[in-house]
Amino acid sequence: MNPPPEEAEGEPDFQLQRFIGYLRNERNASEHTVEAYGIDIRQFALHVFDQDPDHQEISWGDADVNRARSFIVQLQKDEELSRTSIMRRLSGIRSFYRYMLREKAVKFNPLTGLTPPKQPKKLPLYMTVEQVGRLLDSPKATWDDLFAKEICRTEFSRDFSSLRDAAMLEVIYSAGLRISECVELNFADVDMISSVIRVRGKGKKERLCILGNPARKALQAYFRIRRSINSLERGNAPIFLNQEGTRFTARSFQRNFKLYLNFAGLPPEMTPHKLRHSFATHLLDAGADLRSVQELLGHASLITTQI
Repeated sequence: MNPPPEEAEGEPDFQLQRFIGYLRNERNASEHTVEAYGIDIRQFALHVFDQDPDHQEISWGDADVNRARSFIVQLQKDEELSRTSIMRRLSGIRSFYRYMLREKAVKFNPLTGLTPPKQPKKLPLYMTVEQVGRLLDSPKATWDDLFAKEICRTEFSRDFSSLRDAAMLEVIYSAGLRISECVELNFADVDMISSVIRVRGKGKKERLCILGNPARKALQAYFRIRRSINSLERGNAPIFLNQEGTRFTARSFQRNFKLYLNFAGLPPEMTPHKLRHSFATHLLDAGADLRSVQELLGHASLITTQI
């Protein structure tokens, strides 16, 4: 039995071919852009007209707003694309219709004003009170382990690193600091008697934050060993130092933080910033006022705090 004859393919759509030529010759678009726009326009034609512009002429002017909106819904529903990805796909189709409007091939652009609905913002990760407790206990255990394995070579290095990082963790959690705010603290910013610190946040805005007793005690323990490296404890002298006596960096702390997560058995996606989220969440869970938490975090917008 002979196979049925193949269907003859029609000519590609004239308007699409002209647009591709326009992109290449007048816009000097890259082949990547030309290919991406072509794929998006063909997908639009298949959904809206149930026709393939590679093999037949399309009545592009028959598309209306409702059909265009249904195409957006399909992208969200079937392909689960992000809003950014959908906007990128729509940009090529919009360009195509703008081109046809200039050429008077269509009377209007059905995608004008259409955007995919905003996706809900994901809630930030945070740690439970029990997880925070494990994390705060981990610097000493981690450096003891590194010393036992001879990765950390001296007792001083072990004690200095563990006391410094324990103090940083306590301060970040107690005051809800960003890691950059913590490493930039100077002695002039801290009032140990009143348990208050002055923090310089985004946009150089200053705010006052409170140190809890665990954070104050952790700082006092760290200060005792810090004096063996640098006795300067006033003015613009940095609080947190490396063992060379210069300001400890956020990058170095983040590297150590990964060790503490591993030792405490916490998810690797947790970051120092998650301590700030945890601070806010635990305050709200304990009945704190949202406005007060906003001020402590230094948020310009209450919406940011709500998230």
